[in-house]
Amino acid sequence: MKKESVLILGAGLMQSPAINAAKRNGFKTFVIDANPNAESVFLADEFRQIDLKDKERIFEFASELQKKENLKAVFTAGTDFSASVSYVCEKLGLCAHSYEAALNASIKPRMRACFERAGVPSPEYFSFSCESDLQDEQYCIENIQKAVEKLGFPCVVKPADNMGARGCRMIRSREEIVCAVENAVESSRTGTIILERYMEGPEYSIDAVVYNGTLTVTGFADRHIYYPPYFIETGHTMPTAAGEKEKAELIAAFAAGVKALGLTCGAAKADIKYTPDGPEIGEIAARLSGGYMSGWTFPYSSGLNLTEQALLIAAGRVPEKLLRMRKPVEFRPYVSSGASDSPCEPPFELYEVVSGKTSAERAWISIPGTIASISGIRHSERTRFVKNVFPRPVHSGEEAVFPRNNVQKCGNAISLSKNRDKAVNASCRACSRAFIRLEPHNERTERFLKGETSADERGFPPPAYRSFLQLEHTPLSGIIPENSSVLRSVPPEIQPLLDSAETDWNYLTLRKSAERFDRLCRKHPAIPQERFWKALLKGGIQAAVYVSDSLSENK
Repeated sequence: MKKESVLILGAGLMQSPAINAAKRNGFKTFVIDANPNAESVFLADEFRQIDLKDKERIFEFASELQKKENLKAVFTAGTDFSASVSYVCEKLGLCAHSYEAALNASIKPRMRACFERAGVPSPEYFSFSCESDLQDEQYCIENIQKAVEKLGFPCVVKPADNMGARGCRMIRSREEIVCAVENAVESSRTGTIILERYMEGPEYSIDAVVYNGTLTVTGFADRHIYYPPYFIETGHTMPTAAGEKEKAELIAAFAAGVKALGLTCGAAKADIKYTPDGPEIGEIAARLSGGYMSGWTFPYSSGLNLTEQALLIAAGRVPEKLLRMRKPVEFRPYVSSGASDSPCEPPFELYEVVSGKTSAERAWISIPGTIASISGIRHSERTRFVKNVFPRPVHSGEEAVFPRNNVQKCGNAISLSKNRDKAVNASCRACSRAFIRLEPHNERTERFLKGETSADERGFPPPAYRSFLQLEHTPLSGIIPENSSVLRSVPPEIQPLLDSAETDWNYLTLRKSAERFDRLCRKHPAIPQERFWKALLKGGIQAAVYVSDSLSENK
């Protein structure tokens, strides 16, 4: 009998767990991606270069595989193309959510409309399409301004059909409307955007599997979002620290959202907040999550390979380990002023796979500039309790940016421990050990250090240490002598800050950053105290080394 095969959409790092799971279960793996140099191409038995947006071409290829290669499943994880999967599976009679349901979960205005009809709590919204409203630019802006006034400040604008926080940002004033909207339109494949009321409160990610009328929560993580007006996820921690009442209400709202979208067979993933009015759903996708959650942190913390179980469901097999490990969840209706009716009965039989250990993922980032060198990765990998370190593939001479979306971060570290604090501290410490040195005399770095920002990005990027704002206009006198430790002649204004527990975006205290500078720049020119300490407070260790390197070149 011919070997069974699966078709996997995407050949990036986030799809590597799916490719490996398929091979472990005896499937021949066919993988497609628009990028022939994608990170996981080498894992595939056979690779075909196909754009994941081209659902008709994917269908043609899948049809060939069904006839010639005993195709059993079409699958993706961590991509935006669950609708392509459902389109192909529906036409070929394979297991998946319906195409209509997948569209509901892929196009944000459709999603919001489904929630609204079913009384599922989610924020008020307005949508605008480039093909209609935006043809007359002035007319469009006037209508968007009216929508913003109804929603109030702050509100949020997003492309209707993208992920990874691309084009997503907060609108905090009238001055920010035009640039924010233009960026969202450019980030949308269809030119469609959505405006939403901003939701206050802690944010969570929920991964789940819908199977035979049941919904099993397979991951519940705290999300750590920073740097307004953008929404940059600097990491997540699994399992959640949310209280049992809040967690139960969030799961109930999520289940109602899954039902409202019509998801019936496969993965479902939510970004959801617990606001002062109760749970509110940001979005629900018809796929497993990216961001290392479904492929790394949940399997580490629970002992269950979620990607493998979801793949088995897609192939029409029984997910035996999932069924053995899940436990019933007591249904507790959510209470939300945003919903017209709270559900009295659960829309599914609810189950949960419990995480027994803590897995924490954290990211490190860079200030703007041009990369000179990258170091410390091996040191990061040797950090106790750290399981993986994933530096973004960048090279000397490439541009570094302070992230405006989740694909612009410089790398990620993932840890695992029975103790939550140890897991969190390990991933943070691993990030702090990675170091990107920037080329000296760079215009973009200089603008950042001078605090030059555009009117529509007030306060962005932020300083590495909040205490910078206290000393920004305070003069500091003196010189750090050539080749001297910067801690031997600390200005009195800086001394109290050295004992602060505050850390920068890469998890270093001010004292640790100063000590790191002494190790990295044992030989340095004489540096004005004013320039050194304000650079360190504004841009962390990267900025301090940049100042030293720039002065060295001047000698």
